[in-house]
Amino acid sequence: MAQVHQTNPKQVKNWLENNEAIVIDVREPAEFKSGHIKGAVNKPLSTVCLEEVCMPEHTNKKLVLQCQGGKRSMMAVEKLLQENPQMDIYNLEGGINAWAEAGFETQQTGRKVLPLNQQVQLAAGSLIVTGIMLGWFVHIGFVGIALFVGCGLMFAGLTGFCGMMKLLAKMPWNQ
Repeated sequence: MAQVHQTNPKQVKNWLENNEAIVIDVREPAEFKSGHIKGAVNKPLSTVCLEEVCMPEHTNKKLVLQCQGGKRSMMAVEKLLQENPQMDIYNLEGGINAWAEAGFETQQTGRKVLPLNQQVQLAAGSLIVTGIMLGWFVHIGFVGIALFVGCGLMFAGLTGFCGMMKLLAKMPWNQ
């Protein structure tokens, strides 16, 4: 497989100032609206592909992918490199978190929302606590809720597919 190129916020800022790069933000639309790099194009991870309908025109420009912390954008980079191993593509290490920590400005076009991974953590934690409490106070069968969610988290950790994240991404507050 082709080598993944990592880059840092300072280098990306330099490329953007010199019109040498296009930034693709692979977070969900609501996350993008709550704060993004000026000029970035929003293409959620599930829609990333090499077809013209998926990617903006980037001839003679570096293609930099970013997300909240760098994991989803790395998945997108790997997906694109599977389609074209010769592609020159970069992952912004640390994502928009690293961009903000470097003191660079972000643009907000909507209200602030929690990143999807935090929404999953809140939902899963709430379901587990609810299942345990109902199992303790109402009927032991409710512990199955906690067991189901725990198995779902283990499955997500092993495969990289998180059904709860897919479901939460479709919620109205994430559109």
